[in-house]
Amino acid sequence: MASHPTAGDLQIISRIAVFRGLKPDTVEHIIAPATAVMLAPHDTLFRQGDPATAFFIMIDGWLKLYRITVSGEETVIHILTKGDSFAEAVAFTGARFPATAEAVSDARVVRIPADHIVRCIRESPDIALAMIASTSLHLHHLVQQVEQLKAQSGVQRVAEFLASLAPVENGSCVIALPYDKVLIAARLGLKPESLSRAFAKLRSVGVAVHASHVAVSDVGKLRRLATDERAAIRGVFRAQ
Repeated sequence: MASHPTAGDLQIISRIAVFRGLKPDTVEHIIAPATAVMLAPHDTLFRQGDPATAFFIMIDGWLKLYRITVSGEETVIHILTKGDSFAEAVAFTGARFPATAEAVSDARVVRIPADHIVRCIRESPDIALAMIASTSLHLHHLVQQVEQLKAQSGVQRVAEFLASLAPVENGSCVIALPYDKVLIAARLGLKPESLSRAFAKLRSVGVAVHASHVAVSDVGKLRRLATDERAAIRGVFRAQ
């Protein structure tokens, strides 16, 4: 069910990369026709192949973008959360969505019609520059993902994922996993059994998994593990 964005929604919207550097009144004009949509787990926002008539901003919760391959398998492209924007490029070209967007938790998403944005761009070219910058950031993120899959071991990917969720830079903490382990494995390009093995190996550096919570004894060590060369990682686990 759609509703008008709240004051809290607007604060999040105004800080996203797409609108960074734009004047407040310009942002206000862009988001004038925006609507907020509430999603329950497994609700679909749009499907692969649907006409791209809007772009979206995550206000709260988690949402996955995935494609269905020729063989019928689901391939997770990205997991989105608070402050992320998506579908800008395809919405402005009048193309079709290249992936399906599905909520993996209760989620709140703001929808901005593409035709309105196109009119705004014609009135103010600065908006087009902001959109190009945002698209470039998305591309950079995808390149980082490819690099991660090519260069990092499964253990490193899991270590980096946990470190990104940690509320502290160093010291101990408990991390609540934001979604189920099957989806975490897909997000990291791993099989579920490979994720389990990675968690088991991380016990030697103070990581303990208890259902949907992970206790980390030293977040700094976890961050170093995520960025170390693979040869160094092998050396850590050879001592087990």
